[in-house]
Amino acid sequence: QVQLVESGGGLVQAGGSLRLSCAASGSIFSIKSMAWYRQSAGKQRESVAGIIGDDVIVYADSVKGRFTISRGDAKNTVFLQMNSLKPEDTAVYYCSALATTARGTANYWGQGTQVTVSS
Repeated sequence: QVQLVESGGGLVQAGGSLRLSCAASGSIFSIKSMAWYRQSAGKQRESVAGIIGDDVIVYADSVKGRFTISRGDAKNTVFLQMNSLKPEDTAVYYCSALATTARGTANYWGQGTQVTVSS
């Protein structure tokens, strides 16, 4: 199986920065894409940023210019650099990976990390 572990969440004041990390482990043949999602209280989970392969990157309009997604050299890690944070960025942030194992290709999720931005 595939395990995703996020880290880096916390409490920050508006205008501050945080860097989230996510590492995938397990019997992985390859990872096609990795992404960050978030879910705030009472709302549906939404896409924040994704990276396909090495160079196709997409962002939600709400975070463009403030967040940067990147993959580590080992290709099983993904980062989300979050700058100019706003109170509306407060949410649980989840990492996902589209990974291929001996069982085939499936999407996997981490347990989430809380980001709280105070005004």
